[in-house]
Amino acid sequence: MMKLEQEERDRIQKMKDHERAKATAELEAWKSKQKEKADEESRIKLQRASQDELKKPGNRRSDGCNKVGQKSSSEANSNKKQVEVAVPRAPRNIQVTFTPRIFPTALRESRVPEEEEWLKKQAAARRAVNSDLEELKDLTEDERNPDWLKEKGDKCFAAGNYTGALNAYSMAIRLNRRIPALYSNRAACHLKLRNLHKAVEDSSQALDLLMPAVSANASARVRAHIRRGSAFCQLQLYAEGLQDYQAALKIEPDNEALQADTQKIRSVIQGTDTH
Repeated sequence: MMKLEQEERDRIQKMKDHERAKATAELEAWKSKQKEKADEESRIKLQRASQDELKKPGNRRSDGCNKVGQKSSSEANSNKKQVEVAVPRAPRNIQVTFTPRIFPTALRESRVPEEEEWLKKQAAARRAVNSDLEELKDLTEDERNPDWLKEKGDKCFAAGNYTGALNAYSMAIRLNRRIPALYSNRAACHLKLRNLHKAVEDSSQALDLLMPAVSANASARVRAHIRRGSAFCQLQLYAEGLQDYQAALKIEPDNEALQADTQKIRSVIQGTDTH
């Protein structure tokens, strides 16, 4: 689970880096184009000024001194060009800011209102810590931190200590009831401990908290559906289990393991598989 979350963060970071590099390249191209435009305007301005200077009556010479006049005019124009050349602009730094793109989907494909709602919901969940419970007064600062408790639960689960993991997740839930991962992970513990009805309850609560359905919580929804579907199947409620596996498969249609499990459940329902 933690590996999947890390992969999701890495993928999002790569997309951010790509968008930043793209924007930087576009900015450099724009600056180059602006410089060329400024140089062209300066050249045209100098050319017009030279033409206007030649048209003035005082600059016309008699036939007897045409050659001298032409030479003097040429030298004057040359000097004038040197004087009137525009001073190069001083280099400046342009501040470019990028709106953080949390979701990996392209903007044209994303559902912005739902995504914004999900972000606000997550932010509110992080602020909803209830550390004032009377029975928690004797706990350390770390033990009152839902994130610390979740990490502890993850380590216990990985070590096969499912009861310890369940206790850690349960304490974290008492502190904050709005974090879907706590319910989903506790459901996994209930599955290992054969508390199947509780696994269904926790998976359902996780799915309720994982709304609206957006790309940022897709992997979490897949895990919750699989855990609830597995609990249903172990309770021999195969039709309900199949619905959850199909929902997970709709999110990850190319997941071969998920395809195989879904087909196995279909076979059980059709009576072609006795397992």
